Amino acid sequence: MVLDKVIQKHTPLTESTFYILIAVAEPLHGYGIMNRVKDLSGGRVQLGPGTLYGALSNLQQIGLIEAADDGSGSERRKAYQMTAAGRTVAEYEIDRLEEMARNGRDMLNIGGKNG
Repeated sequence: MVLDKVIQKHTPLTESTFYILIAVAEPLHGYGIMNRVKDLSGGRVQLGPGTLYGALSNLQQIGLIEAADDGSGSERRKAYQMTAAGRTVAEYEIDRLEEMARNGRDMLNIGGKNG
């Protein structure tokens, strides 16, 4: 399947790329993406414009995000949204990260973050 090849070729995602991808689950422009990533990560991941727009270009090129109409009518503020392939890759990454965390907790005999 083509999607399996996309997953194999483009995962694992970097932390920044993962946050950018999930940030555009709904259409969002660049500045909004930077703020959402900062909020989602509790301020730990802060993207500069160069990192953000390089990642957006790459994600768009490989088909995980696409340009979106945010209803603003502005061509200057380009919005982006996740594609179906992007959602599949994000879901794969979530499963992979959960497996890693679960195995780590099991091997170190520790509970969850709140456990």
